[in-house]
Amino acid sequence: MPAFTVTGDIDPFLHVSLRKGEKMFCESGAMVMMEATLDLQGKMGGGLGSALMRRLTGGESFFQQHIEATRGDGDCLLSPMLPGAIQMLDVGPSRYTLNDGAFVAATAEVQLTTRAQNLGNALFAQSGGFFVLEASGKGQLAVSGFGSIFVLEVEPGKDAIIDNAHVLAWDSGLHYQISVTTAKTGAGLLGNLLNSVTSGEGVVLRFSGTGKVLICSRNRDAFLAWARTGSGG
Repeated sequence: MPAFTVTGDIDPFLHVSLRKGEKMFCESGAMVMMEATLDLQGKMGGGLGSALMRRLTGGESFFQQHIEATRGDGDCLLSPMLPGAIQMLDVGPSRYTLNDGAFVAATAEVQLTTRAQNLGNALFAQSGGFFVLEASGKGQLAVSGFGSIFVLEVEPGKDAIIDNAHVLAWDSGLHYQISVTTAKTGAGLLGNLLNSVTSGEGVVLRFSGTGKVLICSRNRDAFLAWARTGSGG
């Protein structure tokens, strides 16, 4: 299996070492450097239908970069779209759901598919739209976040309330729903919504169950909006 190593403290690279015959794939445009023993091809991961679903529903690229060590062992350097940290996840023991723009790279045995989420989360929670990406299979998955990344372990009886613009990825086994930042007894729905808005947080995501949630320190939605409108210029 290719070896993934995060190198650098600020805006790090993902360093990937492949032995002859090994393969991996990454987000379009992620490759920064690779040795001549490696081949790179643009492919529609999962076929035309899957590629269209990723592009139209998840905001990911239509084509992915597939890198294979065809002529011998070789290394490559990848860089994520978002300026910030990279976190490695083990897919197999758990599946992970990814927010828009979080995917960087994965070993060949990991599958990325789209799945629907409920209407409320899609419209109000900013958690990837009506469809989100889910990583399954078995292997290594690299995700990136805007700023630093904190891995939160959610446990039964200890629900986590997280600003939706800072949620990067989460264990697919977790239950999540839209919520407000506070639930004042006797305030009613309107009162709680008003308090949530005036506190500056608005609608949040409430996670329960057992599993990991990855949180980035910066507001990723603000950066993605800025990037998609021509980098503010």
